[in-house]
Amino acid sequence: MINPIPLVLADLRRSRAGAAAVVALIGVAVALGVGGTAEERALRAGTARAAEAFDLVVGARGSPAQLVLSAVYLQPTLLDLVPGQVLKRLEQEPGIAYAAPLVFGDAHRGFPVVGSTVDFVTRGGGRALAEGRVFESEREVVLGADVSLAIGASFTPAHGRPARHDEEDARLHTGFSYVAVGRLARSGSPWDRAIIAPVEALWRLHARPTGHAEGVLRLGPPWDDDRLGGASAIIIKPRSVADAYRLRARYRDGATMAVFPAEVLFEMYAVLGDARDLLWLVALATQALVVGAVLLAVFASLSQRRRQLGVLRALGASRRYVFLAVWLHVSVLVALGAGLGVLLGWGGARALSAVLDARMGMSLPVALSWTEIGMAAALAAVGAVLAAIPSWHCYRQPVSSLLRG
Repeated sequence: MINPIPLVLADLRRSRAGAAAVVALIGVAVALGVGGTAEERALRAGTARAAEAFDLVVGARGSPAQLVLSAVYLQPTLLDLVPGQVLKRLEQEPGIAYAAPLVFGDAHRGFPVVGSTVDFVTRGGGRALAEGRVFESEREVVLGADVSLAIGASFTPAHGRPARHDEEDARLHTGFSYVAVGRLARSGSPWDRAIIAPVEALWRLHARPTGHAEGVLRLGPPWDDDRLGGASAIIIKPRSVADAYRLRARYRDGATMAVFPAEVLFEMYAVLGDARDLLWLVALATQALVVGAVLLAVFASLSQRRRQLGVLRALGASRRYVFLAVWLHVSVLVALGAGLGVLLGWGGARALSAVLDARMGMSLPVALSWTEIGMAAALAAVGAVLAAIPSWHCYRQPVSSLLRG
């Protein structure tokens, strides 16, 4: 039997514009599903990794999701303050490695300035800085990995999170400046874009009690005074799982709430899963419509190629040759479209992750899995099966019928 591949290649070259349009259409349909599933998986991995350092978060009574978005992912939201007495009470609790307050409200050139303690910076001594040292006075800060300041640089913080630098300059805390003394290693989380200052500095700048007697230069706990400024959130590092659940139950009553970020993320993942399933169904429906359109286009093109196929049959080409030529033509288009869809979906997910990284400072690792490859392979297989329909139609036509076309 004569090899039909040269004929298929010649047909593709002759109708390259139409073939390219068909491949692109199939590619876009496949990219919807591939990009959606890859991005959803990357979002899960990135958010979970960013929350690893936050075992238990205590905040004022309100929305757990809002608390986690603000404390873990540094999203600017309005939070009621946890009374300073709660921080003092936590200092006396057994089963706590450290309890670190987080105080928001200041920024520098778009980078949030967060007040906390040395324990939070070093994770209780378990994390070393990439450069420099931790702060030792109220005017010293530690930079996140992506903060565009050099060690030794000084700056004046601004109140709030203004959108533009000129607005920020109008809100400067005049007469007060910080100096950067250290830099954290990259974590792939929004905290890479944060500036961490002693919590006493933010309390003092906003006319709040610092928890230390006048003249005491020590930073962080133990707090000497019961008068403490409030905190946007308190990060607790329990010593054991049992301590974590005991503390969560203890601080879920009254005016405070205690949440495991992982539990909040689980609820968010359920929503993401629903959105992924919906996108999956839309992608499948789109792919089915596209493959159907391709088959209709093939039937339409066959009416123009009937004479060519009839001449081939008259010159001695077998029915099987005609079947294979038409089948390969359709199957190659679908397979090329599926492969293009994988590349487009992967590239689109990477681009979206880069945008989210720039806006949120959170690294979202996009990688293809067998799920996406299987999706494209399944479409190619379905296309190969459906390609037999127009091929069988040509197979059954007698030479005289083809030549009359």
